[in-house]
Amino acid sequence: MISVQNVSKVYQLYNHPLDRVLGALALSRRRKAEFWALRDINLRIKRGEVFALLGPNGSGKSTLLQVISGILQPTTGRVLISGRVAALLELGAGFNPEFTGRENVYLNGEILGLSRKELDDVFPRIEAFAEIGQFIDRPVKEYSSGMYVRLAFSTAIHVDPEVLIVDEALAVGDAIFASRCVQKFEELRRKNVTVLLVSHDLGLVKRLADRAAFLLDGRIVMQGAPKDAVNRYVGFVLDRERNITEQSSGTEQSSGTERSSGLLRESIAGGSISTKSSFRHGDGSSRVMDVRILNAIGETCHAFRPGEAIILRIRASFQKTISNPVVGILIRNRIGMDIFGTNTRLEGAELGAFEPGDEIEVEFEMDCLLSRQEYTVTVAVQYWNGLSQDWLDDVLDFRVEDTKDVAGVLNLNTRVRHQKIVPTANREPSRLTP
Repeated sequence: MISVQNVSKVYQLYNHPLDRVLGALALSRRRKAEFWALRDINLRIKRGEVFALLGPNGSGKSTLLQVISGILQPTTGRVLISGRVAALLELGAGFNPEFTGRENVYLNGEILGLSRKELDDVFPRIEAFAEIGQFIDRPVKEYSSGMYVRLAFSTAIHVDPEVLIVDEALAVGDAIFASRCVQKFEELRRKNVTVLLVSHDLGLVKRLADRAAFLLDGRIVMQGAPKDAVNRYVGFVLDRERNITEQSSGTEQSSGTERSSGLLRESIAGGSISTKSSFRHGDGSSRVMDVRILNAIGETCHAFRPGEAIILRIRASFQKTISNPVVGILIRNRIGMDIFGTNTRLEGAELGAFEPGDEIEVEFEMDCLLSRQEYTVTVAVQYWNGLSQDWLDDVLDFRVEDTKDVAGVLNLNTRVRHQKIVPTANREPSRLTP
């Protein structure tokens, strides 16, 4: 269990290194600036829970992990952790570059309280998972980044931690190692190990995490279901890109990303579409007025069978003069994983020019090739360059019904043919008839 209570972390910023020395000796009254890396953070992570932290670079994620791990002391507040903690915070942390891989494994294990006998017993499993071969007895300064992370991660997960803290360390691993790590995370969950994870791999967060939090400027903006935290994060990124584009083009803009998206949300808060969506953002140049899921005969439908036609109908109105807008859809499964997405630009349909007050209706018709489970629909109206005018996450849902269970999210209507092959040696010799 991890309990973070009113934690803040502040750094004093000085214009010159000498000012820091004089300030520490109370010999200078030169002005110093304060940088709050964390402000009033409160988290409670239950035993056996996988919790993810999301946010842009500089939002305070790594600082929070270092405070929780005990590497940094908070300026205010406190952190309570029960159980043995294994942390994999950054490439290079925890290993002595002059030591061999074997020596570093034993050193880290002893720091975590394992006896030499326990380490002798677990070392073969650590070595097998890391798969670095003969390099296990070479200094780690000779390792590639991938080899280093494989050994560090393998050590962290095999010392029987009750709390595992991982900070984006898996990003340098290859696809095979990443798949193995995902399986290991799921095994740790079954063992009731608490995992605190920072990752920019949003698909990994949706797949692994039980809950997630979105950090911005050292504060927790929201915490809840992973898909909702990912939606907020993606919305922030898209809005920030729009602001950067507006600034570089010299166009007039509002007083910030949060304000512009907030004005859009307020102006449509009373509408049914807004209340159905898990998160909505965009600059408000257009508004999605209606979204419907229809079957092949045009009836509203929320249950489909494999092979049937699914029609998504979107109606939007324009608040400004817009040329060549793009209307798009995105289908996600029940845990928020992106399954399929397309838009009018990708499909080769140019929509033309629109004036304020004009409306458009777009239909996407597709064959249902999905497996039996529940799905959500996200829709958006965007500019040609991909920036959002109106984006609505998970605005509608539907389910696929089928008597056949298949693995994954697709049902490709497989047809099976088979025949028995008798080895030549076992065949009876042919008999010639006169």
